[in-house]
Amino acid sequence: MNQKISKIFKQSGVIPYRVQNGTVEILLITTRDRNNWVIPKGGIAKGMSPPASAAKEAWEEAGIIGQVDVNAVGSYRYRKRGKIYRVQMYLLLVEMLSEDYPEAGQRQREWLDVNIAIQMVKQNSLKKILLQFFQFQSNSCLAFVNTQTSA
Repeated sequence: MNQKISKIFKQSGVIPYRVQNGTVEILLITTRDRNNWVIPKGGIAKGMSPPASAAKEAWEEAGIIGQVDVNAVGSYRYRKRGKIYRVQMYLLLVEMLSEDYPEAGQRQREWLDVNIAIQMVKQNSLKKILLQFFQFQSNSCLAFVNTQTSA
């Protein structure tokens, strides 16, 4: 029996969010070909932790800086060019949005209501993470932001 064992490539990514007028919004970016809306993610850089690597990807792909929560909120898998990737997801409360960042000319970005963001993302397993997390945790995000802004 010759079974092909597929290597799973590890990545990390962020769910960039902010609170505007009491509403949680997610920042989505386009793929480089601008055909799909996604979240910032990428391979885990050598010598970096998954959350730190995810923060690096967030800067490079979306021009955002913020505090990454070191507790993963979930993971999802996807297939691209015959390879399988597993993405560990972290929350990133966006503190700064830059117009000048490495992939600025290659991607679009847009702040969206959580429900609209979920509809725009094609990857079903990512949709589930967004849906589950924000159904149960959006109040926690608001509470977290409120404690940060009142400190």
